[in-house]
Amino acid sequence: MTDAAPFHDDVADGPPGGHAVWARAADGVRVRVGLWPVDGARGTVLLFPGRTEYVEKYGRAAGDLTRRGYAVAAIDWRGQGLADRLLPGTPLRGHVGRFADYYLDARAMVGVVRAAGLPAPHHLLAHSLGGGIGLGALHHGLKVNSAVFSSPMWGISMPRLMRPVAWTLSHGGHHARQGHRVVPGTDPDGSYVMTAAFEDNNLTNDADMWAYMRRQGQAYPELTLGGPSLTWLAEALAHCRRMRRRPAPSVPALTWLGTDERVVHSGAIVERMADWPGGRLEMIEGARHEPMMDTPAVRARVFDGSVAHFDANA
Repeated sequence: MTDAAPFHDDVADGPPGGHAVWARAADGVRVRVGLWPVDGARGTVLLFPGRTEYVEKYGRAAGDLTRRGYAVAAIDWRGQGLADRLLPGTPLRGHVGRFADYYLDARAMVGVVRAAGLPAPHHLLAHSLGGGIGLGALHHGLKVNSAVFSSPMWGISMPRLMRPVAWTLSHGGHHARQGHRVVPGTDPDGSYVMTAAFEDNNLTNDADMWAYMRRQGQAYPELTLGGPSLTWLAEALAHCRRMRRRPAPSVPALTWLGTDERVVHSGAIVERMADWPGGRLEMIEGARHEPMMDTPAVRARVFDGSVAHFDANA
């Protein structure tokens, strides 16, 4: 299914030609795929967003990539953006039945890219949750020439003493059929960007990018997402554990990580990249969780370096 889907170009601030289509994953869940074609593209970037994110949030990133010669596709994962929300009556609660269900979404996205005629080679650019999905998808047959990760969710940042508590609470709630309940301490009805203050936010040092995200949520609150469900947390923790035990895929990889990372587990990223043959970890002094949405200097470094990596693996 590739019918036209809503696309809020007025807040995306992306390059011309951006649009979105619906796609059905193999289990029937409807996801939304955003497309930014470019004449004479040297390839296509498959952009895997993070938790709570949506296609329009990557409009400026699409501009950075298309100006450098690459077509772009981005996705609303199941349970967020305008994709099907999975918990009736609580649409703002982030949820997934199984982490592996995200791989079905990724396959549907690749089908859209091929049907739209966006050119090969394909390259992966995956942020946060998208980095966790991307790593698993590479193990499950995703074919790309290279991969770039931005603050990938290969572990979740939390105090050491809280790790066994989070594991017990999330898995216990899931198996007790309470997995739909929100993770304690998170807001079931409010988006982080819409409720946090810029001054000490976890995402960006750039006030303009923070305002860009807030404008999107204010204009289209249906795009936003609140805290995760217990099942989501259980599945995410289990996925990170599984991936840590597996060898790195045989795909050339570059990872960007800020020294002021507060959302994902930096140690898990450092450990994985040290064990990735030919992989490279680039640390960005002072950057927070979203290097692609940090200061202009950080964004230029990330996009220049990422495209150089794509070009080297064409």
